[in-house]
Amino acid sequence: MNPPVTQNARTRPTASERPLSEAYDTALLDLDGVVYAGGEAIAHAVESLGVAGDGGMRLAYVTNNALRTPEAVAEHLTRLGVPAGPEDVITSAQAVARLIAEQLPAGSRVLVIGGEGLRVALRERGLVPVESADDDPAAVAQGYGGPELPWGRLAEAGYAVARGLPWFASNADLTIPSGRGIAPGNGAAVEVVRIVTGRSPQVAGKPLPPMHRETILRTGARRPLVVGDRLDTDIEGAYAGGVDSLLVLTGVTSPAQLLAAEPQHRPSYVDRDLRGLLAPQPEVAPAGSGADGGFRCGDWLARVRQGALVLEGEGDDPIDGLRALCAAAWAEAGSGACDADAEKALVRLGL
Repeated sequence: MNPPVTQNARTRPTASERPLSEAYDTALLDLDGVVYAGGEAIAHAVESLGVAGDGGMRLAYVTNNALRTPEAVAEHLTRLGVPAGPEDVITSAQAVARLIAEQLPAGSRVLVIGGEGLRVALRERGLVPVESADDDPAAVAQGYGGPELPWGRLAEAGYAVARGLPWFASNADLTIPSGRGIAPGNGAAVEVVRIVTGRSPQVAGKPLPPMHRETILRTGARRPLVVGDRLDTDIEGAYAGGVDSLLVLTGVTSPAQLLAAEPQHRPSYVDRDLRGLLAPQPEVAPAGSGADGGFRCGDWLARVRQGALVLEGEGDDPIDGLRALCAAAWAEAGSGACDADAEKALVRLGL
């Protein structure tokens, strides 16, 4: 029996009797923080993806990073030991290029503020990338240009946007993970242009519908599972698209942030890393009548008492304890965010 897809306010993680790689036909995998970090493969990622793919699950890699081309991303994945072709990679550059092409005639000039991935995607849609606001562009496309993006490129965008040209952004992520920590993302550069011009762009990337549509069009997925590490892009994008999601704890989201998640940021499943694709997901069940009785997962029992999340039991798997805490926190919060103190419970789990 397949676990249900739900768009309601989730009050606890979902159970699946079957491994997720069997319950879903396609994994829509984020890259940074899920498959690799700082360019190197995350522990267990290569092996887990290999087993899932060999078992028949379609693996698609969905990234908000518009800098690299699908060919470059696929080559990187293959070097890491995850065989992939360009057709397996979907980028926000492709999503924004489709969005622009639906609003402008073929052959239109587009001022590009970003990298090669964005230029290639625009050309594929019959648009002509240009470099200056004085090159008679019909629109502006802004994507991540890497850490060496010259300040003058943002000025060029400002000139064009201030003239009233349609403005498109591949994504609005304020930050991106790097090997040295958290760095400014494309959203930070978009904010610079927004402050200068007082305008806002049309955004294509996760969690917005153009990106989800692009992934479905390119993969043909009938029962997709979004796999990510960010609540505000990956999980919210799955929620907006009405599909299920798996949050892995190998990226930017902390257990405390997960417990405080509002409905659009609550994943269907929670696991430590990509090994979660290969396993059934345990039931998180009410331990008594109503939320006051708490929720049990494995040998852990979680409830909210006097403004704090309380954990009882001695389970072997800390992630089962976290799942139980999610249920207690989300049920307590309903359609809002839980503000119960979770520090002691998470320390007990070592998370």
